[in-house]
Parts: sequence; C-alpha cells; structure tokens
Amino acid sequence: MTPHTLAHGAYAQAATPIRTPRGTEYELIARITHRIKATAKKGRPGFPELAEAVHDNRQLWTILATDVADIDNPLPKSLRARIFYLAEFTHIHSGKVLRENASVRPLLEVNTAILRGLRNGISSK
Repeated sequence: MTPHTLAHGAYAQAATPIRTPRGTEYELIARITHRIKATAKKGRPGFPELAEAVHDNRQLWTILATDVADIDNPLPKSLRARIFYLAEFTHIHSGKVLRENASVRPLLEVNTAILRGLRNGISSK
C-alpha cells in the first residue's frame, strides 16, 4: 500500500457519519417499511417475502414496546403509552395480514407516522 492509499483510508473512515439512536431507529423503520411496500406490490407471488417483512416489522414493534415499557425510559409517559398501543395494534393487524384477511396499508401508515415523528425530532436537534 502506498502512503496515499493509507491516508485516504484513514480519512475515509473518519468521514463516516455517526448515527444517533433516533437516526438508527429511523433507518431501520424506513427499511422495513420499504420492504413491506415493495413486496405488497408483487401481489400473491410476493407473499413469502411480504410475510418475512411483516414478521420483521412485528419484531421491531415488540422491541419498541419493550423499550417504552421500561420504567427508566426517558420519553413522556403519554408518548410511551401511545407507542405501546401502536405496538399492540401492529401485532394484531400483522396477524390479519399474514392470514391474508387484511391490507398492509395500516401497517404502512403507522410506520410512516412514526418516521415523520422521528424525522422531525432529528431535524430539530
């Protein structure tokens, strides 16, 4: 390796953005939301991929519910309660989607609303 290559590598690593927990949450929810939307568009042939994306979304919401149920969570109690309710709704509605009795639209709407809230929180910091 040349000195130029070594220097470039060292500075390139420093240029990597540092993610905040809120930014990480945003990226994860956005990625899962995109997967749900993209696989739903495939219709019946895409159902196995949709089922996987809905399952991942359900797991994410389980983690969020666990986090807001923690007594030491710094979020306001009313916000924590609303997030917990959304997690319960997501869990129930996901089951309906997986049984092919419901649309993914409500899941997408919930995730999109959370993304808007996270984006506003990110941009105000």
